[in-house]
Amino acid sequence: MADEDLNSDDIIEIIELDDNLNEDVAANMDDMDLEGVDIDNEEMDSNEIEGETNANDDADGVFRKHKGSVFCVRTDPSSSHLAVSGGEDDMAYVWKITDGGIVLECKGHTDSVTACSFSHDSVYAATADMSGLIKVWKMGTKEEVTTLECGDLEWMEWHGQAHVLLAGTHNGDIYMWKIPSEDSKVFLGQGASCTAGRMLPDGKRLCCAYEDGSIRIWDLKSGNNIHHLTGGIAHSDSVTCTDVYQDNVLVVTGSTDCTSKLINSNTGKVLTTFNCLPSDNPVEENSVEAVGFSNVQSVCATGTLAGDLVIWDIPKQMSRQTCKHEAGISKLRWDTGSPLLYTSTLDGIVTLWDSRSGVKESQWVGHEAEILDFDITRDGSHLVTSSGDMTCRVFSLR
Repeated sequence: MADEDLNSDDIIEIIELDDNLNEDVAANMDDMDLEGVDIDNEEMDSNEIEGETNANDDADGVFRKHKGSVFCVRTDPSSSHLAVSGGEDDMAYVWKITDGGIVLECKGHTDSVTACSFSHDSVYAATADMSGLIKVWKMGTKEEVTTLECGDLEWMEWHGQAHVLLAGTHNGDIYMWKIPSEDSKVFLGQGASCTAGRMLPDGKRLCCAYEDGSIRIWDLKSGNNIHHLTGGIAHSDSVTCTDVYQDNVLVVTGSTDCTSKLINSNTGKVLTTFNCLPSDNPVEENSVEAVGFSNVQSVCATGTLAGDLVIWDIPKQMSRQTCKHEAGISKLRWDTGSPLLYTSTLDGIVTLWDSRSGVKESQWVGHEAEILDFDITRDGSHLVTSSGDMTCRVFSLR
């Protein structure tokens, strides 16, 4: 990372970062524990995950505690042993990936839980519902430490290096809180829903996308809008997704206008616009639903509702490969250390692709409805999915 280390003034005047916070925090996660969470000896339910014997189900286990669609799932970055999931039943659960033992029932939500995540060190888990009610839980004590409220929720994300939580809302406002003190700051919107947000690697800036097609880069310390892309240079319709590159400069966005834009976050300039409409068979209802940068190649990927995964060469600003799916793509994620990437689709399948050749390397089936979210454990051992079939599934990757 080219930028200097973070300090307390780099986030917000009232938010003081830990003294030992530095750029090596992610590398040191393997040495962290979960502050007293006993992974192997929970007293709560220990068999909510069921092994599958169906020949058409590749899952090692199925978590069936939810009573409605499961909208979100994340795995803990410290131990790779826990998952948190949230669903249509107004409930979230923290559970053990190995056997589904419930570590924590996250009660008290009043609407569908659509966002959930662990902090960078797994000390906290946050769960958020559509109404904007956010609850933060301390994993060491299994207790709720704070309840936060904002407008109708669009997205929620932890800061990558500090106990700072961010959320975007339907009215365009963005909230930032220090946890657990609840010290806060609000970045006011202009009426258009803030549909997506991603923290840049420097931890000082936030890229946000909006329903009117505009894109903003925010400075978290000053609260100033550094760049505002709108009008002819922005998207012509709602922005659905965004990702940031490890160089701390490039941003990629995807939109319902079926284009993806590559943006320089330092200058606010659009470098190129990728047309993601299939030329051979244009689909009437189509949009870019997922975008992501590779960590090991100068490429990014887009995934569309029509089922097209396109690998884009960044220096040449042209497509390298197109990988066809039988159903719409709901999410994509690159493998952190290889040119492989995962896609999930609306027919309940996860596929692993080689971005260099466009060859399908592997596939996992078992869901009976669309996959709405998925995550991969930090140690690369498991793939965890959530679906409209009211389950989470655990697939072994080794």
